[in-house]
This record gives sequence, C-alpha cells and structure tokens, in this order.
Amino acid sequence: MIITRTPFRVPLGGGGTDLPGFYKKHGGFIFSATIDKYMYLTLNRPVLDSLIRIKYSDSETVASVNEIKHELAREALRITGVLDSVEVTSFADLPSGTGMGSSSSYLIGLLKALHVMQRTEMSAEALAEEACHIEMEILKSPVGKQDQYLAAFGGFVEMHIGKDGKVEVKRPKISLDTTEELRFKVGIFFTNKFHKTSEILSGQNREAAVAESQVEKALLRIKEIGLQIKSEMEKGDLSNFGKLLDEHWKVKKTMSNKISDPELDKIYELAKQHGAEGGKIMGSGGGGLFFFFCPEGKKKIKNVLEQQGLREMPYDFESEGSKVLLNIYQQPL
Repeated sequence: MIITRTPFRVPLGGGGTDLPGFYKKHGGFIFSATIDKYMYLTLNRPVLDSLIRIKYSDSETVASVNEIKHELAREALRITGVLDSVEVTSFADLPSGTGMGSSSSYLIGLLKALHVMQRTEMSAEALAEEACHIEMEILKSPVGKQDQYLAAFGGFVEMHIGKDGKVEVKRPKISLDTTEELRFKVGIFFTNKFHKTSEILSGQNREAAVAESQVEKALLRIKEIGLQIKSEMEKGDLSNFGKLLDEHWKVKKTMSNKISDPELDKIYELAKQHGAEGGKIMGSGGGGLFFFFCPEGKKKIKNVLEQQGLREMPYDFESEGSKVLLNIYQQPL
C-alpha cells in the first residue's frame, strides 16, 4: 500500500492568468501558497482478482480502465500503464467545489502514488506537467496550470508562464515574520455555497483570447496586481495587501456575472464594514471559501460572519507539497 498527502492551495495574486487563452498572448504570472489542508489517497494492489476499484464520494468496481467514470482516475491509470489489479481510495479535509484546487490535488496525489509504485522518479515539475497534460489536453478541461503546480511543489510559489506554456517556478523570499503576520490577519470563511469551476472558466478562457475584451483587460490588471503583491510581500510589507485584494476582487467581478451574486456581495460588504480591508472568493468564484485580509486581526470579522452562518476555516501554511506518507513496497519481504 502507498499513501500520499497533497495540499490545497490559497491564491495570493495573478489568478486567472494561468489560463491558456491569456498566457498564450501575454504570458501568465501566479503567486500562491499551500496550506495544511490535504487530499489523502491510498493505492493498493489486491492479489485475488484483476478488478479496478475506485472509491471516492462514489464507489466503482470495474474490469477495464475504459469503464471508469472518474475521469481523473481513469486517465491517470491509462497514462501510467496501470490497467488492472488496483484499488484507489481518496478522502480530504475539504470537499470539492470550495475553490481550493481539490481536483488537481487528487490527480497529483494519484500520479505520485502510481509512479512511486512503479519506482519511477518524477520531479515536482514533471508531475505537475503530467497532470496539466491530463486535465488540459486529454480531458479538455477549461483550467489553468496553477493548481497542479502548487499541489506538486507546495509552499509559497511564483509561476512565470511563457507564451509557449512553459512554466518557470521560483521560490519567493517570504520571511517567517511576514508569513505569521499574514496568517494572523487573513481569515478564510466557508460561504455554504459550492461552485462549478468549468461553467465560469470556460467562458473566461474563451474571452481572454479575444483582443480588447473585458476579460483580457481584467486579467492584464490582475497580473499587475499579483506582481505588486509578491514584490511587497517579499519586502515584508503588507500595508497595501488588503487594498490590492479589494481592487483584484472588483476587477475579477467584471469578467463574469457568475463570479459573485447579491448574497456574496452582501457578505463582502459586511466584512468590510467590520474590519476587512479587502478579500476575494477562492478559485474561479461563485461560491466556496471567502478570503479576507483584516489589518487589525480577524477576531471581529469572525464574530460577525459566524452570525451570518459562515464558518471559519482554521489553517496554517505548509511547505512540503505532495508527499508519500507510507510505502510498504519499499520494505524488505
């Protein structure tokens, strides 16, 4: 048996510029980090039959890879050549649809387990690109490259995406003091609403490629904001972080009427009235988790939002990325 643990990510700047419709024209920039909320996955090879068992929110037992309904599991098994006698079980700290990149965390965790089982050495970059290939090229999902790279690398990451899609990963120099200040001042709250990423991103990806479109203009500004956030955070300066988040949120909402709604707008304004300087919905929008920056700390906003039925998600930053927690195949017989 092999057990992997793969983190979820928190986007800090540049979100959306990792879509091919944008980066093929302008190049993309992502500044993001992972937190201590994880996707766990177990991989086992039963010995009494050749069936394939995939267990998630549903449960599948099939004789052929082609019969698997779970698209990510099916394509991961295909691309690694594991075509029978395998059992995959997954569970997570957070449900899907919260804007934390759970699908890519699942895929990275599964690919890592499959390669470890086959004793194939895979760098974090190779693992991320394999996941991107599955999601973006094989499945034609309207996603970018942020989630796969963050799940594979972990920690604070900046991604520079070329027009050819090649990604250069750098480690921004974020001090421990700045990290602690960020954790003290950033509150993350569940809106009690789930979102469907594909419905929002498919339109954004298409419109981002249209010259002078509202989406293209918005993403160009979002890229600038992301670069500024990263630069100031490396200097240990969070004085403008909330204001930049607020501008980011306003610009992001111009890209689609599905990113927010009257209920989410009400939550945002209520948070700003009680200590939040800025914030945004995680991921593509429409629901999931709200991320708020509170210069004086998040205690006041927590009390107000909990009265509205929102629940705070406790968290800390992590730096390991996807890792193997258990591999009994390495133990001597």
